[in-house]
Amino acid sequence: MHLKDIKDKIPTELYDILEKEGIDKLRPSQEKAIDKGLFSDKNLLVCTPTASGKTLVAELAGLNAILKNIGKCVYIVPLKALAAEKFKEFKRKYGHLIKVGLSIGDTDSPEERLRNFDLILTTSEKLDSITRHHADWLKAVKVVVVDEIHLLNDSHRGPTLEILITLLKDILENVQLIGLSATIGNSEELAKWLDAELVKDLWRPVKLHQGIYLNGEIEFFE
Repeated sequence: MHLKDIKDKIPTELYDILEKEGIDKLRPSQEKAIDKGLFSDKNLLVCTPTASGKTLVAELAGLNAILKNIGKCVYIVPLKALAAEKFKEFKRKYGHLIKVGLSIGDTDSPEERLRNFDLILTTSEKLDSITRHHADWLKAVKVVVVDEIHLLNDSHRGPTLEILITLLKDILENVQLIGLSATIGNSEELAKWLDAELVKDLWRPVKLHQGIYLNGEIEFFE
């Protein structure tokens, strides 16, 4: 599938940006996500290798909702540093079109300033704090992206993330959840819990070779 094949499904401004970024052909996971209902408000669980194009799936869902004035997008990542990195990336790509916000501070508050932003980068702990303050701007959120969603199984971050997702599904009417991960062992079970379509693919931009390193030499498996 080529980018031009979805030109009539996404806002012109988004298409122009992606074209300028040099995106011509969509990767397998992106094509599968579209076929599974990315533009039809379907919840998606995308389980594909690193660098296979998962982030663009999230961008397509979020920017589509924002530019069509359907609602905000909240992008959840596990680490503050990663949130700051994504913030810079999205600010560069989309800052002239939408308002990109970052919320990673330790202040326990509803973060009322975030009502002025369209795309919000945050951590699960921070968003959990915001939801517990009953921030009314959350009602304007249409798309929630959960990056590294396999951390549900993490003993430290897992419980907070699980409760947060449960709360968001209850608080937000017709929210579209997009879960992203390169490593999930029970993807079918998780997709069922999320009420999501499962997108799986093994394609990666660089072929993965496996082997054994011993005494300065590597013997690759056939």
